[in-house]
Amino acid sequence: MEEVERWAAELDRLMARIGPRFARSEARERAKAYVQGLLSPVARKNGWQLAEASGDATPYGVQQFLYRAIWDPDAVRDDVRDYVIEHLGDEQAVLIVGETGFLKKGRRSAGVQRQESGTAGRIENCQIGLFLAYATPRGQTFLDRALFLPEEWTANRARCRAAGIPDEVEHTTKPNLAWQMLTRAVEHRVPCAWVTGNRLSGDSRRIRLWLEALPKGYVLNVSANEDVLIGFQPGRVGDLLANLPTDGWTRLSAGQGTRGPRWYDWYRTELNDPLQAGWKPWLLVRRSLNDPTELATYACFAPDGTSLETLVQVAGSQRAIEACFEEAKGGVGLDHYEVRSWTGWYRHITLACLAHAFLTVMRASANQTAGHKGGLPFQPAPTGSLASFKAQRGLSSR
Repeated sequence: MEEVERWAAELDRLMARIGPRFARSEARERAKAYVQGLLSPVARKNGWQLAEASGDATPYGVQQFLYRAIWDPDAVRDDVRDYVIEHLGDEQAVLIVGETGFLKKGRRSAGVQRQESGTAGRIENCQIGLFLAYATPRGQTFLDRALFLPEEWTANRARCRAAGIPDEVEHTTKPNLAWQMLTRAVEHRVPCAWVTGNRLSGDSRRIRLWLEALPKGYVLNVSANEDVLIGFQPGRVGDLLANLPTDGWTRLSAGQGTRGPRWYDWYRTELNDPLQAGWKPWLLVRRSLNDPTELATYACFAPDGTSLETLVQVAGSQRAIEACFEEAKGGVGLDHYEVRSWTGWYRHITLACLAHAFLTVMRASANQTAGHKGGLPFQPAPTGSLASFKAQRGLSSR
């Protein structure tokens, strides 16, 4: 009972923190009920089931809250970011850019179309959301989110208006959406030492040069078509991969997986010195132990003297955002929404991120009380541990 009361008190404090973002008391009350529903054992966290969980006979109150009530989800996002930094902030933290798909039927949902979904592993009718995660020794959760709007949508303003997309919203590429989220984090002085992500951000010269100018360390996936400079001679990453040496490889773990350490062979080579004194660029190559032809490459930028082991751990931290997606979809209904509008998407996703952040902070607090020591910021908690944490406290949806 004491722990339940502590949870309730902490949730009350968090909801009071975001309370000023809502123009009316009814919306504040509805926001709390919505978040409580996302945290509850309800199996499908859609409008009908969340309404039933809060004692409503119909979902109309939930729909009113998501579509027409007066509140700014970007302001709530900022509150969530500040809450996360207050409880999990670490100067050696890692910012992780990633994307996930939300499978949808029909053509009305904002931004939906047939497009490649990493979630499904194929081309599907879906929405694509970009996210910025924050990984520290105490836990990992989301700081930001953005809905990708394909050009097919912005070419049809009538279709956009029908989905509630403001006229001023234009098509923005995924790398630019990622850069915007990273920029917001830097502008708000989010403590971190590293940025990592897949080719979405790694193949963006703009993002890499911007991080180097800050300067901020990065380990970013790059494709074989990217150009690099070695000895002031430009070359494609793919050409380097075709001529890799047989020696000079080091076997290291990229962090813990569900089946134990994730072992690979690693090789790095120096690139041309950057403009920033005291910093070095490298190209890092990862080779599968089971299939030596299976390679992954990373552009790296870090303080001179940074060890190979550190670069490998940062590269491996990309798994943290995948753990966040799995936890948030399974635990707080990140993908359970049935809204179709632009505003509805941002409101639901933002509150789901808030719910995930709350659980992450509470888990970190419980681990600290129990005397559990955190690891490196680039070693995320095992996938599924948040579900176990909820189950132990009677919050499991399974």
